[in-house]
Amino acid sequence: MNPAFILAARRTAVAPRGGAFRAVEAHDLAAPVLRACLDEMCVAPGELDYVILGNALSGGGNVARLAALAAGFSEYVPALTVDTQCCSGLDAIQLAACLVQSGVARLVLAGGVESFSRSPLRAVRPKAKGEAPQFYDRPRFTPWPARDPDMIEVLARAAKGYSRERQAEFAMASHAKALAARARLEAEIVPVAGLAFDRFTRALTPALCARAPVLHRDGESELDAAGVAVEADAAAVVLVGSEGWADRRRQGGHPVAEVFFAQSFGAAADNPPEALNYALAQSSRETCVMDLDRLDLYGHILDWAQIPVVELMEASAGQALANCRHNGLDPTAINRGGGALARGHPIGASGAILAVRQFHELAREAPGALGLSAIAAAGGLASVLMLQRL
Repeated sequence: MNPAFILAARRTAVAPRGGAFRAVEAHDLAAPVLRACLDEMCVAPGELDYVILGNALSGGGNVARLAALAAGFSEYVPALTVDTQCCSGLDAIQLAACLVQSGVARLVLAGGVESFSRSPLRAVRPKAKGEAPQFYDRPRFTPWPARDPDMIEVLARAAKGYSRERQAEFAMASHAKALAARARLEAEIVPVAGLAFDRFTRALTPALCARAPVLHRDGESELDAAGVAVEADAAAVVLVGSEGWADRRRQGGHPVAEVFFAQSFGAAADNPPEALNYALAQSSRETCVMDLDRLDLYGHILDWAQIPVVELMEASAGQALANCRHNGLDPTAINRGGGALARGHPIGASGAILAVRQFHELAREAPGALGLSAIAAAGGLASVLMLQRL
């Protein structure tokens, strides 16, 4: 199997729904980021083999193809759009790595894009003449209505055992880390529509958290708006290349990361929606450790302490805390530049944003350092990407 490498990683800022990107179509969000990754490598579009983008809300079509054409790429460059909901962006990068590892491609742009602001209205076609269409907010995540609860309810289950104050502490820490890292975050952002920083990040305080609307209350368990990532618009892309391209990049003195491990998982659970909270815990640690041990790269099972860079999705404070607990992660050590609670959750792009953050944080580490991105999705899915700094 050929090795695959991430050579460049860029993203737009993240803007809350109805904000700075309210008039920007999804493909127009992605196009400048696609171009920026190629320009950074001084690569001609004709040398590109494939474009793969994750997306969950565009309502059909092939957003990746639109974005590639809007970026000015040749009509001969194929493009593929992936929808695994929140995992979409990270799964797109995994597919790109597989293409390079198999030898089918040498250079692939992959990531994710989402626009809540421009997402189409969705409706079920009437079954009989004279009936009105039935509008809906989200698709089914299981074929069983009784086992397909609202996502706020699912996130509230994850928050059980964590007080509202503890969730607020985690959210405040996410914002504080993002504010402290603002300069290096802006270095990875491609300005679009005049926005060059993550709009939602703020100096979140206990008083602000206390005033946040309660979204769900179940006995002593509460979930409020401060502890849930807001709906948002963004695009994020990485350039995945072969060993030859990686050597060329390194000779120029630029950071390169090898795709060390990438996989998607379906959680073993009786109730797929409930598995959202634990898919990461059940799959990523056990399988990643097993794989590293099998490869015998270190001669022993890898400990989480050996991974200095961990980018974990923050769909909610309770979900992130639950996954930290199950995986033995220090909540203060993950997401060095803040997480989705401080930025927003552009569903199809969120996993790719984790990968972009992971790449840039790894670039600050010594050669050989490992980094992990991990995200879970509705329906009991999870995806992980492990990189090694070269």
